[in-house]
Amino acid sequence: MCIAAWTWQAHPAYGLLLLFNRDEYHSRPTRPAQWWAAAGEEGEEILGGRDELGGGTWLGCTKGGKLAFLTNVREPSPRDGARSRGELPVRYLQGRQGPLEYATEIAKEADQYNGFNLVLADVHSGTMVYISNKPGDAPVVQTVSPGCHVLSNAAIDSPWPKVLRLGQSFNRFLAAHDDAEVSLKQMVEELMTDTVKADRSAVPDTGVDPDWEYQLSSIFIDTKKGQARYGTRSMAAIGVKLDGEIR
Repeated sequence: MCIAAWTWQAHPAYGLLLLFNRDEYHSRPTRPAQWWAAAGEEGEEILGGRDELGGGTWLGCTKGGKLAFLTNVREPSPRDGARSRGELPVRYLQGRQGPLEYATEIAKEADQYNGFNLVLADVHSGTMVYISNKPGDAPVVQTVSPGCHVLSNAAIDSPWPKVLRLGQSFNRFLAAHDDAEVSLKQMVEELMTDTVKADRSAVPDTGVDPDWEYQLSSIFIDTKKGQARYGTRSMAAIGVKLDGEIR
């Protein structure tokens, strides 16, 4: 289901600091982060993991300064036969459109996908855009304001317990390191390995089974659905310093 936290144009040393946990069934074939290009597509290579089943990615960037990441919108009955959401970041990263132009185009075909949240950025132009769809509602397209944000499986900055918990710990970490070099490894280890679940009375009601909702209420997930293991498959951190250095 995934969760991301980031600060955008609001840190004295970094234009962007991003943390991202990817949650998926452990049996789903996946390639680790590396440089690759989609088959038959022109454009820049992508640095990121790759879903071998759908061919897309959940988080990727390019040498040209483009960045895209994706989470699913939790819904009880996703449609069979919908287009793969993982293609949405790939099309942006390998295309020539800027974040807002691409998001506006995707909004016209958003009903072809199950629910998604997509964040698009161009770190050189300083532009970040969020687009989301939800079955039955018009797509949402908005510019992401400077500051700290958290995105899980509802709209950006929705006050789910895990979103609030990660946002608070992220802000505390940044406040303690606002004048120093930030260790991306330390951020991941301290913030993204959190297995504390929400109180059952506080978990959101999205229409899925309440016990499953509870199992997904931690920042780092490791659980089972039936006999299938599900949870956090990978953790990523990206830092873009104001001097142009990217890690």
